[in-house]
Amino acid sequence: MNSLSRHFALVMLLGSLAMAVPAQAQESFRAGFINTDRILREANSAKAASAKLEQEFTRREKDLVEMGNALKTASEKFEREAPTLAESQRAIRQRQLVDQDRDFQRKRREIQEDLNARRNEEYAALQERANKVVKQVAEAEKYDVILQEVAYINPKHDITDKVIKALNAAPAK
Repeated sequence: MNSLSRHFALVMLLGSLAMAVPAQAQESFRAGFINTDRILREANSAKAASAKLEQEFTRREKDLVEMGNALKTASEKFEREAPTLAESQRAIRQRQLVDQDRDFQRKRREIQEDLNARRNEEYAALQERANKVVKQVAEAEKYDVILQEVAYINPKHDITDKVIKALNAAPAK
C-alpha cells in the first residue's frame, strides 16, 4: 500500500508539473524508465556477482546437504531399531538425533544469513554503479527524470537496455 501511495503521489506530482509548464517547454521534457530488477539480473557485473556468490557458498551448501542426508539416514536407522532398543539406549539415541537436528538447523540458518549478507553487499555495490551509469545516460541524453518501479510505462521510454549496455561497457571497480 505504501508503494502504491508513493507511485500515486509521484504521478500526481508529474501531472501537476506538466500542467504548470508552458506548452513549448512540455515538448522538451524527457522522462525515461529503468527496470532495476532487469539490470540486477542481466548486467554482466550482476551475473559475475551471482557466480561469485555461488562459488563462495557451494562447498558450504554441499556440506549442509551431506549433513542433512546423514541426519535422515540416522533417523531412519533409529526408527527401524527403536523397537529392539532398551529404553536407556532409545533415550540416548533420541537425544543424539535432536542434537544433530539442532546443529543442522543452526548451520542452515548461519549459511542463509551469511549468503543474504554477502548478496546484499554485492548488490549494493552493483546498485551504486548502476545509479552512476543511469545518471550518466540521463545527462548524456538530456533526460529530465528517470523513473523506476512504476505501474505502467510506454516501452518507448524504457532505457533499461541502454543502462545495461553502458554498465557492461564500464570497467568494474
